Amino acid sequence: MSGLVLKLGPRERVLINGAVIENGARRSSLVVQTPNANILRLRDAIHPEEATTPVRRVCYNAQLVLTGDSDADAVRPRLLRQIEELSQVLRDPDSRALLARATQDLLEDQHYQCLKALRALLPREDRLMAHGRLS
Repeated sequence: MSGLVLKLGPRERVLINGAVIENGARRSSLVVQTPNANILRLRDAIHPEEATTPVRRVCYNAQLVLTGDSDADAVRPRLLRQIEELSQVLRDPDSRALLARATQDLLEDQHYQCLKALRALLPREDRLMAHGRLS
């Protein structure tokens, strides 16, 4: 089986190329055969009112490309600038590696992978915010 395998729980919703798909009453798997399809699990989506921290704002902007609400070419410079700003604050090796990965994915138009790398920074940001080290 080739392609992206989505394993969905009962009634779980996913956005695929702008269309919301809801699973039925049982667990199931879908295989997405189309390369570079824009896919976002709605349970992972950041809502506009939740984009209140630096990393969440960058994630939200990257997510808008996946939902079709922003043009990838138009938003790329802003995302690159935001990632660079994060790299000025998140200086540990793990964060730097994730930011480098996000940058590379963005430059290669791999928006889901970019978002995935950025989302991995959320727990670190939460810890820093809790200790007043990031604003």
